[in-house]
Amino acid sequence: MSKSVLRRDIDEETLEKLKKKAAANNRSLQEELKNLLELYAGPDIEKVRAMARESIRKYKAEGRKFSDSVDDLREIREGRDE
Repeated sequence: MSKSVLRRDIDEETLEKLKKKAAANNRSLQEELKNLLELYAGPDIEKVRAMARESIRKYKAEGRKFSDSVDDLREIREGRDE
C-alpha cells in the first residue's frame, strides 16, 4: 500500500534542480521524487540474498559450473607478464 508524504519549506534552488532533473528524465516532479526516495532507501537485502540463492540453485540444477574467479584472475595476470 502506498502512503503519502508531504515536505514543506524546500529551498527554491533545490526545487528548481529537482524539476530540471525530472524534466531531463521525462518524469513529473512527483515521479522523480518517488524514484529518488526509492533509490535512497535501497533494496531489501534479504530479498536480494533470496534472489541470489535462487539463481545459484537454478544454475546448479541445470548442471552449470563456474570457474573460480581467483584462478581466472591469476591466469589473466600471468598472461600479461609474458
